[in-house]
Amino acid sequence: MVSSTANTVSAYLAQLPPERRQVVSAVRDVVLANLPDGYEEVLNWGMITYEVPLSRYPKTYNKKPLMYAALAAQKNHYALYLSAVYQDAARRYEFQEGFQAAGKKLDMGKSCVRFRKLENLPLDVVAKVIADVPVDRFIAEYEEARSSYVKKA
Repeated sequence: MVSSTANTVSAYLAQLPPERRQVVSAVRDVVLANLPDGYEEVLNWGMITYEVPLSRYPKTYNKKPLMYAALAAQKNHYALYLSAVYQDAARRYEFQEGFQAAGKKLDMGKSCVRFRKLENLPLDVVAKVIADVPVDRFIAEYEEARSSYVKKA
């Protein structure tokens, strides 16, 4: 499933074949168990997202909630998007080291971790990075990153 037409997380999960639902649900359980207070789970952009609600932080560049993490079943793999890993080099290095220590091969773009089987994803490493960034720190890191893109007047 590349993009879902579902409008709720439960509807998204219901659309998945049982074996894919089982993988997504297992990763989702880890995310939810470690997600700091203040983020909310919603279906956005055709995938399960964990984001800072606009009611908490409305000053985004695109007027959309800040996405902390996301989870999707793609056509040939699963994808876990980790914005906090993307925006912090030290956190990214630690995440990569966690994969190596677990003996797993990391297939990652800027923020997207791709995996084909649940056993390819070290869930303890995912749990740590999810739990690592409270909402206030994530917003501060976002603002710092954005300030480097905004042209000074």
